[in-house]
Amino acid sequence: MPTAPLDIAVIINDDAWPENLDARAEAAVLAALKLAKPKIKGAAELSILLTNDEEQHELNKQWRGKDSSTNVLSFPQIEPFGPVIGILGDITLARETLEREAVEQGVSFEAHFTHLVVHGFLHILGYDHLDDEEANQMESLETSILATLGIDDPYAD
Repeated sequence: MPTAPLDIAVIINDDAWPENLDARAEAAVLAALKLAKPKIKGAAELSILLTNDEEQHELNKQWRGKDSSTNVLSFPQIEPFGPVIGILGDITLARETLEREAVEQGVSFEAHFTHLVVHGFLHILGYDHLDDEEANQMESLETSILATLGIDDPYAD
């Protein structure tokens, strides 16, 4: 568990999001911290923005040059695999995309939300999936984290 306080701010920019996701988001981040085992150096802050496809599209276009919405974006403010301290970064989630993907994958909204928070937070810590080796490492860690939260492997066939 973290040895220093972690303040997680969940900001809702779309009223259609279900209520009471703060505890689920916090549990996902804390489980990721526990299993990823980054070096924790002091108090830290993370924001999670719950938005819609329109705003996510704009963020994706502005920051990644991609003219589409996406399920999750991460904006790290720490060096990859650097110490956890201070402002860690921001995670944004698009409600409509998340809802659609949950239905397509045959999983609950809550399970998919939790998976995407874990995925986004691992990006904050420095994990990525640009090549097969990185993807396998990140997916394996995600699967382990989600298992501790009672969520099935999202990558299983």
